[in-house]
This record gives sequence, structure tokens and C-alpha cells, in this order.
Amino acid sequence: MSARATALFTDRYELTMLDAALRDGTAARHCVFELFSRRLAGGRRFGVVAGTGRLLQLIRDFRFGEDELRYLRDERVVDAATVAYLEGYRFTGSITGYREGELYFPGSPVLTIEGSFAEAVVLETIALSVLNYDSAVATAAARMSIAAGDRPLAEMGSRRTGEHSAVAAARAAYIAGFDATSNLEAGRVWGIPTMGTAAHSFTLLHDSEENAFRSQVGALGVGTTLLVDTYDIRAGVQTAVRVAGTGLGGVRIDSGDLPIVAAEVRAQLDELGATGTRITVTSDLDEYAISTLAAAPVDSYGVGTSLVTGSGTPTAGMVYKLVARQAADGSWVAVAKASTDKASKGGRKAAYRRLDAGTAVEELVRVADGFEELGEAEDQPDARALQTTLADHGDLDAAAEGQPVSRRHARITHACARSCRSARSRSAAPTRRSRPSSSTSRERQLISDS
Repeated sequence: MSARATALFTDRYELTMLDAALRDGTAARHCVFELFSRRLAGGRRFGVVAGTGRLLQLIRDFRFGEDELRYLRDERVVDAATVAYLEGYRFTGSITGYREGELYFPGSPVLTIEGSFAEAVVLETIALSVLNYDSAVATAAARMSIAAGDRPLAEMGSRRTGEHSAVAAARAAYIAGFDATSNLEAGRVWGIPTMGTAAHSFTLLHDSEENAFRSQVGALGVGTTLLVDTYDIRAGVQTAVRVAGTGLGGVRIDSGDLPIVAAEVRAQLDELGATGTRITVTSDLDEYAISTLAAAPVDSYGVGTSLVTGSGTPTAGMVYKLVARQAADGSWVAVAKASTDKASKGGRKAAYRRLDAGTAVEELVRVADGFEELGEAEDQPDARALQTTLADHGDLDAAAEGQPVSRRHARITHACARSCRSARSRSAAPTRRSRPSSSTSRERQLISDS
């Protein structure tokens, strides 16, 4: 594969469909594809969009170079005419979608890709692979951020997922409310603040815990955070304060019954005069564990495995479907699957968030049977448009692609704080409004406590 090309991050059937469509003359038909979720996994009340910025870069690099074309020829995936078409492939269509960090619900038109069938169909896999994973992580991160309240969260899951997924997860978590990541590549590429000090192996390397602490303080200063549970926690806290003094920046606890241990450590630190020393807890946290620590004297959290695996929901369950196409006579028709349990709503769509005194209370989706205009935001005076233009006739929006993640992070943290309690699901019908989707009692408690 070429150094930068992303064209083979795709499923074979997309190219075999293209091959057949080029043969029968339908490949040039203008089409509208929509990426959406039929339902929210785990009985959740909302999802959070993430991954669009990554996807735009991957589409920019969606090229078939000589290595890719040679593979397709050697494996006889497509015929020579299709190989010739792919050699000059460039996406020249249009893309609209929800901003990263927006809430979404079943049927929300999260991403809409318009162009010829040939151009749009081959983007299915790459679009789904990015948005399904990133949105699953962002949704989990938003739930954890709600549970944490004003306490900082750090993403620490790189060792629990693939190397590329680790960077994507750090980015998605930051968009949805996390404050930092342990992953240096995420910091380099996306400008996310990084954090980290030492693991248990550093303590075990030294002849004593005190020697390890003295080495770390000597290298990083007294403002560092010392890991105090390699051996006995109470002895570790005592040693940490003796080595660094009462100005010690923080201690980290990675084991035990965290609410109880955190209370004991806080009391001990205060007794030793280290009243300003902060307590960070880690150890397989998820949104429910964080919620149980709300009353504990904890200052920040580090989350790994649960975050990068979507807290039990590692994919957002999004699909990519053709919803409108040009007919042979040039007219537009809405199309949709009618499969049992997998039916979709045809037609091009426009989505709005209805506001009540500045608080989001409902999502509205207008549906066009064909391709007529769906109206502008002014037609919905008590709502704001959810979709923004990401690519116009192949020109990727530089603002959408290159916008610093920190700006998304600030907007999303604020939006989630205002919207998550009243987040409602909706129908794809033009004007119908539906009740909130069902959720478990634990989820209700988590949201109502946010």
C-alpha cells in the first residue's frame, strides 16, 4: 500500500458493486448516502458524534496508487476498465454532517454523502469504521464526564486497544470532555494535553520505595504525582510526604476499595500537613465507578480499558445507506430498505435541535420525498441547524478538517452539560416528536445526577 493512500481500507464488495455499475451504466447516477444509527446500544439515551475530522483527512487521502491498483489487478478483484477508473479516483461530491460532539439519536442523519454512485459507494467502510468507533468512545467519554462533574479526567487506554485506535480514542475522549491523554502521538497530531509520571515498574526497579520516590521527585519536581500503592498504601503515603514534603503535587491510587481508600489517604495527607496534595484514582474505572466516587475526596480520574472499548459498547452501530437517487429520466426518487428490523427512511433529510430557553429539548428531522429544498434554519426559529457543510464539490472544508480539537472540546463540554439531562430521541418523520428512549434505572440515575 502507498505511504498515505487509504483506498484499500474498504470491503471488497464496494469495488465489485462499482465494477458492475460501471458495466451497466448506473455508476454515474447521482446518489445520496446517509450514515445513521438505527438504535442506541445498551439502552442509552443519547450518542455523541466524533471522528468526522479524522474521516475528512482519510477521504482526502483516498487514492488508488500503483501499489493498490497492482493488488486489485493481481487478485482480479475488478476488471481492467474499473482499474482504469480507480486510477483517477477523486471524490468530487458533497458531504454534510453533525458537528463533532453533537448529540445524536436513532435515525439522526449524522453524515450525508452526495455524489455519483461510483464516488460515494466506495466510502462506506472507511466512513463507518471511523464514526462507529470514535462515536462509541465519545459517547462513553461523555457519560464519564457527566459522572465526574468538575473533576478532571485523563484518558489512559492506549495499552488496551490497537495503536491507531489508541490515538483515535484519545481524540474522541477529548472532544467529549476529557482533559488529557497519556498518548504522545495523540498529543503530537491533535494537540491534546498529555500527562503521565511513573508506573509500578519504576518503583520495583529501585531498592526501596523511598529511592524510587526520590528519583522521581528529583527528575520531575515536588509537583509530581507519586504512585503510592505498589506495596502498603499507608506506608507509601508516609514515604511520599517525607520525600517530597507537604508541597507534594499528588498521589495516585490504583487498587483497593477506592471510596474507602481515598478517604483514608485524604485523612492521612491532611494529618501530615499535605492538605493541598491531590488524589488521583485509576483502576478499571467506568462511568458507574466514577459515579460511586462522587462523594469521595478524589480530585481526578484516569480511565483506560472501559473508555477505549466504549464502556461495553465498542461500536455505535451506525449504518451507511442509499436514501435517494437519480432515476434514468433524471428525476429524483427516495429509496429505502424494507427489511424486517432493518427498515430505513428514504429521502434527503435536514435536522434541527429545538431549544427551550437555550436548553436543547428535542431533535427534529425534516424529510424530502425526492430532492426538493428542505428549507433553511430560519424556517425553524426555535431551533438550530445540526448539519454543517464538510465538503463542497470535493473541496474539503479546511475549517472542519483542521479545526483544533481543543475548540471542539470546549464547545462539547458546554453542550453536554446543558443538553444531556433533557436529551430526547426522535422519529425520522418530518414533524413527529417521540418520547425519550427507554433506559436502565442506573442510566437514569447517572444522567439525573449529572
